[in-house]
Amino acid sequence: MSELIATASCTAYAAVAEVSGEVVPGGLLVRRVAWLSGLARDLTAHLVAARWNAADLDALASGVGLDGRVLPSKGWMALRRLGWGVSPPAVVHVCDRVMRCAQEQAARALRLALHRRRLVAAIVATWPQKPGARTGAEWDALRKVLPDGVTAADVRNRTRQIRAYLDEHAVLPADLIELEEPPNVAAQVVLAAADRQLLTLQRIGHRSARLRVRLPLVESPASARDWAWHVLPVALPPTVPPQAALCAPTVRVSKGRVRVDLPFQIPVGFAPATGHRVGCGFDWGLNGLLVGVVGELAGGRVISDGRPFAYDASGVSAKLHRLRAEREHLAAKHRHLERLLARITPADSRYVALSTAWQRIGVEHERLCARIRHLNRALAWSAARWAVDQAVAAGATVLYVEDLATLEARGRRGSWNARLSGQVRGLIVEAIRHLAAKHAIAVVTVPARGTSRYCPRCGEGTSVLKHCPAPDRVAERGWRWAWCSACGLSCDRDWAAAERIVSRGLLGQNATRTHRSTGVRTIATVVEGNVARARRTRKPTRAARRARADLHPRPAARDRAKNRPTPKRPTRTSANSGNNSMTFSRVPDRRTVPAPPPTGGGQRPAGHAPKPGRREPYRTGHVRNSHHRIGFHHAKATPVLTFTEHGSRPGQATPVRVT
Repeated sequence: MSELIATASCTAYAAVAEVSGEVVPGGLLVRRVAWLSGLARDLTAHLVAARWNAADLDALASGVGLDGRVLPSKGWMALRRLGWGVSPPAVVHVCDRVMRCAQEQAARALRLALHRRRLVAAIVATWPQKPGARTGAEWDALRKVLPDGVTAADVRNRTRQIRAYLDEHAVLPADLIELEEPPNVAAQVVLAAADRQLLTLQRIGHRSARLRVRLPLVESPASARDWAWHVLPVALPPTVPPQAALCAPTVRVSKGRVRVDLPFQIPVGFAPATGHRVGCGFDWGLNGLLVGVVGELAGGRVISDGRPFAYDASGVSAKLHRLRAEREHLAAKHRHLERLLARITPADSRYVALSTAWQRIGVEHERLCARIRHLNRALAWSAARWAVDQAVAAGATVLYVEDLATLEARGRRGSWNARLSGQVRGLIVEAIRHLAAKHAIAVVTVPARGTSRYCPRCGEGTSVLKHCPAPDRVAERGWRWAWCSACGLSCDRDWAAAERIVSRGLLGQNATRTHRSTGVRTIATVVEGNVARARRTRKPTRAARRARADLHPRPAARDRAKNRPTPKRPTRTSANSGNNSMTFSRVPDRRTVPAPPPTGGGQRPAGHAPKPGRREPYRTGHVRNSHHRIGFHHAKATPVLTFTEHGSRPGQATPVRVT
């Protein structure tokens, strides 16, 4: 058994002063928490700015204190062992535990800077001739000096940053401190470094907790009498199980409310890295957000059940694309007004109008960014929950996804690749890892190169697929459909890519590597293999039913003896005509004939006449908060079906309704 660490964001609406017993309303509580977080932020920012130099970063990177002992893992203890203290202003009284919290936050910021510093030093030391296209030898030289856990996306982003610095200053940066300014510090209090002299946390029941913390009574406390204990009742969300162990939270003010970021630990089963027989592979598709298949490793080959499942979020993607276009438009207007304000003085008659418009557009831009973030997060967790449900229903023990570090949009901004690059792929992967850990399912990333290019049925990665618009238009160029001229494979492009992903994962699972600090599992070695499709037996097919009927034929109609009269067919008569009247169980939704023309004013009583060839609306599956026509703008997904051939469940496939 292992432990899974997650964080729940809770809200404290009021508090109770412990000594006086008075109720502290929400507005006053927000001010007092803001005073505490402001003090911690000022101390942290002063400490980070004072140590933002090469000598102090070298001392922290050495891992040895002034006394020759190894620096501890706790940040505030490491800084004190280095002699990096911090003191508040002379007129402000701050207890030692608040300074601990400030030192802990500063230590975390500086340790993150050390990782970026090693990455920048490695890229600068092996700077290529063409930064946009490294050769194989240049990549090999760079990998030898890169720190552990660096992805290709990190290298690409830092290379662009260094290249921009080189274009501006005509020289490569000597250190991270020349490339970046000291990082900004958030207004929050990291209570993980405090003890019972500053806070206590107690769980009361399944859905509530009691947070007891010392808060300042004034903005600049002058003595210990300006501090008092406050009891904050915190309502726990349903995502915190009863057996979870609560940890010290982080307190901050967000949008006029006190937010308590509460970490908790829950015991989960161990997911092995190898030894998997059944797995699910998911492709970041062009036809849908996620397309997956189930694969079984049997006899050294991968067999798929021939049933793909897809999560189609095209409606949400279109919504996000419109919001991003609007955000970029507002950002351009905001920058234009900022340039206009820089050219005039406050005494100008146009200054007030321009500054008012600049502030209004800035607020609207922030509001739009918040909408995009909230929609991205909701979409990511919905897609992740659906993917994990599919893996659990199929009896899979591992889930394979494409490595995001090898995916990058190319081409113009309005293309499909550019739109998909703005999707929430990173959030989805993190949510999948979190949800899969609760079911002891391993999540492994595989290389994405060539998954949509080669045929999964023949050639083991040598038969190139032809992408066309549709199966009956193979001579045209497109991107939706895949066709193989060697074996005749004709299927959805994303379906073929998902089969190759699950094949690479199951065949190359012995090459799985687990990162020591993050626990992320990856497969860097590409092992190709053909995938065979074999549908699982569900129920007798139509051919089997016909064969059974041929063995036991029914007597002909003329040979069957008629021993009873033929009943009369009911006719349409009035309601008072007796038992021969025909009744209907429900009124039809639409008229089958055009509605009569209205005789007076008003609308038609039955709406529009039915149009020939128009299909009735349907749903392709159940998605949380979407199959009831709410939430993600009619997002569609394959329903979760439990197939029991790989497990010990009943022998029939039954649909599972997600509520």
